[in-house]
Amino acid sequence: MRELAQVTVEATGCAIWGVEYQAAGKRSRLRVYIDKPGGVSISDCEQVSHDLGDLLDVEGVIGGSYDLEVSSPGFDRILFNAEQYAGHVGETVDVRLNFPFEGRKRFVGLLAGVEDGQALVRIEDEEYVLPLENVQRARVVPTFEEQGR
Repeated sequence: MRELAQVTVEATGCAIWGVEYQAAGKRSRLRVYIDKPGGVSISDCEQVSHDLGDLLDVEGVIGGSYDLEVSSPGFDRILFNAEQYAGHVGETVDVRLNFPFEGRKRFVGLLAGVEDGQALVRIEDEEYVLPLENVQRARVVPTFEEQGR
């Protein structure tokens, strides 16, 4: 599916940020996050949705009914790979793990680095080295600093 999405997305001048697929009974859900320098527009999302939907239907990749959602990653973007983590070093992240690490499955703190398939998350004075293969989902936590008046 990702390969089909890649061709369609790149034809619009965008890039795939990430793909999520959930098979849920009779109806599945495919989410495709797209991005480009300067951000994506609603028309970018509409174009990708239309073109990708047609391609998926012709190729028959998803058996049965499905919902296709195409959007930008947003401010609270999900991080799908090490390169994306590296691009957000110095920002606050919310990391949820598949399996507990040091007695917990959720870490919200400063992304201090990423190396060798591991994210370094700093929470107050503690640093945690989290293997990316154990990450269920990681999101950037947007911070809105008050502007001077």
